[in-house]
Amino acid sequence: MIVTVFLGSLLGAMALGIPIAFSLLVSGMVLMYTMDIFDSQIMAQNLIDGADNFPLLAIPFFILAGELMNAGGISKRIINFAMALVGHIKGGLGYVAIIGSVMFAGLSGSAVADTAALGAILIPMMVAAGYNKNRSAGLIAAGGIIAPTIPPSIPMIIFGVTSGVSITKLFMAGIVPGLLLGVGLTIAWYLIVRKDNYKVFPKKSAKEILKASVQAIWALILPVIIIVGLRGGAFTPTEAAVVAAFYALFVGLVVYRELKLKDLYQVLVAAGKTTSVVMFLAAAALVSSWLITVANIPNELTNMLSPLMDNQLLLLMMINLVVFLVGTAMDLTPTILILTPVLMPIIDAAGIDPVLFGLLFVLNCSIGLLTPPVGTVLNVAAGVGKLSMEDIMRGVWPFLLVEVIILLLLTLFPQIVLVPLDWFT
Repeated sequence: MIVTVFLGSLLGAMALGIPIAFSLLVSGMVLMYTMDIFDSQIMAQNLIDGADNFPLLAIPFFILAGELMNAGGISKRIINFAMALVGHIKGGLGYVAIIGSVMFAGLSGSAVADTAALGAILIPMMVAAGYNKNRSAGLIAAGGIIAPTIPPSIPMIIFGVTSGVSITKLFMAGIVPGLLLGVGLTIAWYLIVRKDNYKVFPKKSAKEILKASVQAIWALILPVIIIVGLRGGAFTPTEAAVVAAFYALFVGLVVYRELKLKDLYQVLVAAGKTTSVVMFLAAAALVSSWLITVANIPNELTNMLSPLMDNQLLLLMMINLVVFLVGTAMDLTPTILILTPVLMPIIDAAGIDPVLFGLLFVLNCSIGLLTPPVGTVLNVAAGVGKLSMEDIMRGVWPFLLVEVIILLLLTLFPQIVLVPLDWFT
């Protein structure tokens, strides 16, 4: 009964077009009325507590770092570096997109930001070189969801704060799967374009490659600083976000000198707008999380899934299916905020490694960014490429299939995640 009331009120509010953050508050009020414990002070206090969380400070700083990188010329130099390495290969611009996606992922942590930045530069170049526009936009969209997996992943931070799982361990767990996504997309792209006759760019000389590498070195160093700093205990994920923002500011202002002081206002405003959306969602979700706990919903679901508790693989496959279906209708951040407090007690009861589950959960939610009708990354790529949803779906499905296969591989063979995680931590 309580589960039905919660889901019915949440989905009903969303169906009416109410923003997700307010829909969470509506479902919270309905739950409180149903349990006869309505108190506006409790709602207000939980709303404040939802945003009053030190680890969440990492989000605005990583968002700011991403904005500073785009404005400061770091993004452009990453693409030039990838072009120098593989631009001369058949289908080379596709490989540039994949390399760029992996490198951008290690800088921004945002799938939407990476897709928009890469798409705006590469889609026109790929079309001019004779590439299929649908396929090109689909590849860039698929590459964009590497960002939530590789540190510094903003969704990992949200999951870690919501679940209580170590954010540093989540970051370390995402390195190998993120690189695996890049390898999977590379293989898929090779199989797709091997018979096509695309324009290739002149092969760069060793001197030109060295020049592009030197220009991109400042961008390449940042992920190393973050990973080494976290692994060595030099700073926490929140402090790493501050380091990334300061580093991007320094490089843009002093090294590349493409970022001007007059540009900082617009950069700060853009970062502030994005941050406000994410933080309000996190605050509203805590109201629902508290009520989910009070209503004993996790225990009810645990009892429903008790026949699967002795089979961790079967349980994970069932949860993966549910999360995938939810991801087609809901964006990544609210999916994490809503489902994490419901699923974590089940994961704990089944004895599944919470870091492994966090990685699988975030990757699954990220794949949802490529599925209609919500598909935020899909919509961004379609908008940048001026494509209809039908057209970009025709281009993205081979890459979406590869990423689903990788999710299944990580579920079937958790050692792919856990063995490197032991070394990194």
